[in-house]
Amino acid sequence: MPPSWEAPPWANQSGARELEFVLLGFAHVPSLRPMLAALFLAAFLLTMSGNSLIILLTSLDFGLRTPMYFFLRQLALVEICFSLDVAPRLLVTLLQPGRGVSPTSCALQLLLVLSCVTSECFLLTVMAWDRFLAICRPLHYGAIMSPQLCYLLATTCWLAGIPVALVFTIWLFNFPFCGPRGIRHFFCDIAPLLSLVCADTRVFEANVFVATVLVIMVPFCLIATSYVMILVAVLRMPSASGRHKALSTCASHLIVVILFYGTTGVIHLRPKASYSPESKQVVSLSYTMVTPMLNPLIYSLRNKEVKAAFGRVCCGR
Repeated sequence: MPPSWEAPPWANQSGARELEFVLLGFAHVPSLRPMLAALFLAAFLLTMSGNSLIILLTSLDFGLRTPMYFFLRQLALVEICFSLDVAPRLLVTLLQPGRGVSPTSCALQLLLVLSCVTSECFLLTVMAWDRFLAICRPLHYGAIMSPQLCYLLATTCWLAGIPVALVFTIWLFNFPFCGPRGIRHFFCDIAPLLSLVCADTRVFEANVFVATVLVIMVPFCLIATSYVMILVAVLRMPSASGRHKALSTCASHLIVVILFYGTTGVIHLRPKASYSPESKQVVSLSYTMVTPMLNPLIYSLRNKEVKAAFGRVCCGR
């Protein structure tokens, strides 16, 4: 450990709890824990209410029964699952420092985190492809994006993350852990857990890198390709109003893509990189707490159809 950082006494406890992990999230700023707990609780409640509202509106309002809003509802469901997996444990870590986490609970949290990240990557890719078809192939859009295909794509996105998460979670927890079991993070993630392993992890890290490229970078390249083709199609549109309408339907999704991929790539492409654990915690907050909270705001504040649907549902029309 760096000399400037000293583990709290309860991070080195032994005896009955020697097989448990201890999350050390924000242990370097103990005086800020109550304030951070209040902020993260507010963010968690906003995330749950905002995404639940998106699910409610896209389910009840007939004006939002389109593939774009169907996939937005799936994204909101993923964000809710993500927040339920990370936020409660984070609040417990802040309010009850030193509380142990069993290896089973830690492995389950890692499994759900990896599954949600993978599902979100694929969902964002499908949403970009949906916008590409709507703008570049408008005459064929209805025939291609049938309800059956939408359900198939959503099911694939949800299930695709499970085998990836299972493989790396089981593989990681089969390594021997030695020394103090203090995890310098606010949730069980690959990078902080690797620092506790007393074995050669180079093969594991190489496979994590390959999986990250396939799960994060390949979808990102597909999204970027879709938007390049969308931009080319928009620039060929004769009317300014048509260009504005086409770009406005993509702006919200593009903002979410930048927020999500800009942080997950930094953390997962180099799990044992030289970034300090404290800086990794701040970056991880972006995609575990901030992005799920902002998604409903981004999609609703910039979207007249969502605002109109909210008015219709509230008025009982």
